Amino acid sequence: MATPKHRHRSEPRSRPIRHALTIDVEDYYNVFARDRLGVDEPPSPAVVANTGRLLEWLEACGVRATFFVLGEVAETYPDLVGRIAAAGHEVGVHGYAHRQVFRTDPETFRDATDRSRRLVGEAAGRPVEGYRAPAFSIRPDTAWALDVLADLGFRYDSSVFPMQNRRYGWRGFPMHIHEMALAEGGTLIEAPAAVVEVPGVRLPCCGGGYLRHFPYAYTRWAMRRIGRRRPAIVYAHPYDIDLAPPPPDFTARLAEGPTAARRHHAGQLRKRDTMERKLKRLLSEFTFAPLGEVIDETLGR
Repeated sequence: MATPKHRHRSEPRSRPIRHALTIDVEDYYNVFARDRLGVDEPPSPAVVANTGRLLEWLEACGVRATFFVLGEVAETYPDLVGRIAAAGHEVGVHGYAHRQVFRTDPETFRDATDRSRRLVGEAAGRPVEGYRAPAFSIRPDTAWALDVLADLGFRYDSSVFPMQNRRYGWRGFPMHIHEMALAEGGTLIEAPAAVVEVPGVRLPCCGGGYLRHFPYAYTRWAMRRIGRRRPAIVYAHPYDIDLAPPPPDFTARLAEGPTAARRHHAGQLRKRDTMERKLKRLLSEFTFAPLGEVIDETLGR
């Protein structure tokens, strides 16, 4: 297992801090159908439509971001990845089929990640340097994945949530961007997801369901508090802004599926109508850049 040893340089403060905006490009319907309904199918066109809306917003705001793309999305819709890269955004890898690292093994993880890196890089027309695991699933029991990423040539990872909850997290992990010396001799930069620390506890913030469900005032408070010491790494998904009716075949399968799946789907729909307002306020009130650039600024490179 990889045993990270952390090396960190304080961020220069000669100019206002730039936070990192990251988008995990996955299709809600095929991931949900695979995980909750036992149906394996390719990504739906919804991921193209919703990612396109995000690209339009970012262009209007003059903001560049990092898009971590699933290999199966790049394989099904390579032109979408090309559009992201052509718009000046950084492109990274989000795994192949959104399989959490703790549900796989080192060999399978290596093969899927290497395949995804080739697919995403070819679609983007440029090398890929960054990785984010599905569902932030690199944690103490899957730390071996960091050695695999380093061996495959990734420069940085952004898969650790430096707090503990029932699904993911790494208790006590450093909250800042830092370089790790790994157990097998490699090095890898880790850029953890944003958490805000108050006495005795770390709280989630600034992304995904947290951004959707929590009041915007909480997110703004967390961003300002984090920004006193380090950049915040914000994340979102294309489906977070999806207000369109689901495809009829998905609706039919969901109706025949287990009650737990229907409840989970209902929870995923809540507060989506708030996301456009919240994201646009974030983009107007804070300064953002692709994660790779934020890493270089933080480490003085």
